[in-house]
Amino acid sequence: MKKKQFGIIYIVISSFCFAMMNVFVRLSGDLPAVQKSFFRNLVALIVALVILMRDKAWFSGKKENIKYLFLRSAAGTLGILCNFYAVDHLILSDASMLNKMSPFFVIIFSFFVLKEKIKPAQMAIVIGAFLGSLLVIKPTASILQSPASIVGLLGGMAAGLAYTYVRYLGEHEEKGPFIVFVFSSFSCLVTLPFVILNYNPMSIRQLMCLLLAGVCAAGGQFAITTAYFYAPAREISVYDYSQIIFSAVLGLIIFHQLPDAYSWIGYIVICAMAVLMYFYNNKWSRKKG
Repeated sequence: MKKKQFGIIYIVISSFCFAMMNVFVRLSGDLPAVQKSFFRNLVALIVALVILMRDKAWFSGKKENIKYLFLRSAAGTLGILCNFYAVDHLILSDASMLNKMSPFFVIIFSFFVLKEKIKPAQMAIVIGAFLGSLLVIKPTASILQSPASIVGLLGGMAAGLAYTYVRYLGEHEEKGPFIVFVFSSFSCLVTLPFVILNYNPMSIRQLMCLLLAGVCAAGGQFAITTAYFYAPAREISVYDYSQIIFSAVLGLIIFHQLPDAYSWIGYIVICAMAVLMYFYNNKWSRKKG
């Protein structure tokens, strides 16, 4: 049970970090999505490298993990690029909704890849949290008419697959900092040619915002990697929706965006689902004990 509690704590920390990342990305202004993605991953790469050199937590030596490190990196990079593309081509609420499909895909992929059984009550709670998120982000009908929506959905799916491979690697003795290092290196290498060919000059303020976005992204990446080390996706993925609540609070404080009545109802539903999942997992653990 302690592992599950640590998993919850880390996934909530990651949600806060990713919410802060979005704030700094927004403050960075009108820059190409690939350029934002590059700086997002560059800082994580440097942080991971420093930790690896300090702790000497390099590759485990298990050859079978190499394939899954590559798959995690490829899926994660695809998820970021698709999400940024959706943000650039859809209204923000639609892009957010598609990105928040990732907890569903984590559970589904965990069933097929990791053979983790899904209990009906757990799936019902995740669906409840997703419905609560719809009240907050209020997607429009145009989401069904735009090709960018397919790209956004693909991004949510890719993110879910990436976190499933994180869980697999954690169970096979791969260290979190090394997983983040490989992913960040892969992402930087993939996006670097596009940044060079389509580089937009930045002001000092824009550069600082992107670097801070990278710091927050690194914190979120390390935290969510650790979270899925501790607990199965079916038990903690619902807490990923706390990012919506953090985003609302930060939006109110920084951008003076006041949530409407539907949003408040959505926040209550999300919190209620998180509490239900916590008590359900406690009850199930006692039964097994």
